[in-house]
Amino acid sequence: MVTTLDIQHMSRTEKLQAMETIWEDLSKVEAEVESPAWHGDALRGTDARVADGQERVADWETAKREFRMRFE
Repeated sequence: MVTTLDIQHMSRTEKLQAMETIWEDLSKVEAEVESPAWHGDALRGTDARVADGQERVADWETAKREFRMRFE
């Protein structure tokens, strides 16, 4: 059964929960998730910037906290 969501009337939290549910379903079978062609180039570029000291690696919780501080 397919459910149509009334997105305009959903709270931000409800929208994020819906997105997470959809992504969880889409990514159940990893082999079916295809990365776009540009993704490999972007990852190699990031690796090169990290190796050159231009970027740093942060765990996901730290990154989320830093983004929230920057954009809120």
